[in-house]
Amino acid sequence: MHLARPWLSAVLLAVLVFLPLSASAGMTPEEVKAFEGYRKLADKGDRVAQDYMGRCYSYGSGVAKDDAEAVKWYRKAAEQGDTNGQLSLGGCYLVGKGVAKDEVEAVKWYRKAADQGDALGQTNLGYRYQYGEGVAKDDAEAVKWFRKAADQGDANGYLSLGLCYLRGTGVAKDEVEAVKWFRRGADQGELQAQFCLGRCYLKGEGVAKDSVQAVSWYRKSAEQGLALAQFGLGYCYENGTGVAKDEIEAYAYYNLPGREFKDSARENLAVLEKKMSSEQIAAGKKRTKELQKAIEAK
Repeated sequence: MHLARPWLSAVLLAVLVFLPLSASAGMTPEEVKAFEGYRKLADKGDRVAQDYMGRCYSYGSGVAKDDAEAVKWYRKAAEQGDTNGQLSLGGCYLVGKGVAKDEVEAVKWYRKAADQGDALGQTNLGYRYQYGEGVAKDDAEAVKWFRKAADQGDANGYLSLGLCYLRGTGVAKDEVEAVKWFRRGADQGELQAQFCLGRCYLKGEGVAKDSVQAVSWYRKSAEQGLALAQFGLGYCYENGTGVAKDEIEAYAYYNLPGREFKDSARENLAVLEKKMSSEQIAAGKKRTKELQKAIEAK
């Protein structure tokens, strides 16, 4: 049963929602004020405020970080049918944050959100079937839930369904269909869908091979910070694939990716450095800083 909220509660929540909930922001006066506002509403049984209390404790925003306390508040919201609370509680059980890890329990809460039509709950439930976490592995069932999310226009649903078609996982392999779903996600700005669409253009999978289009989509994804796209864009600049060959730009993009591609990027950088002058290397490092600054500003 959903609790009815008086208009004052709704207005206060609308204001509080826009106050920061950043894990790195620390306890600013604004965050403390927001936390106090959430608590007043949460103590009256407001499920949205209860979910926000969980976030405050989870991120240490306006209150000392306390994962167990976060779980307590997520549970209060979840038990009232709040989908955000259900998703957060499911996530805590999935990784064992503030509660003993329990994949079966995680699936239970993801399913409650999914059954209410929550697209994120549907994709999360799909992943559990895909990976066999807390439930028997079932690729066809995963596709069913990804499709439910995609049918709601959810970008993550588009991406997940596209990957299933690309790999032939839980559905007949169909690269053209994969491109269709990647494009829908990419057009919504989903960075992984943008990379996948770019890769399809680069490989000519499900679409005519077009390295210029590949670079265009890689760039959109790289500018949002996806390491795989940054590495791919470095490769394109190094080899003149879909873009004019530019070793300084290649160096800059190889220098961006995080630990996921650190070793591969370091190898490519070492090869490039043998071809570049000290001035070019310095220019590449300077360009990396410019790119990083632009990414962080988005």
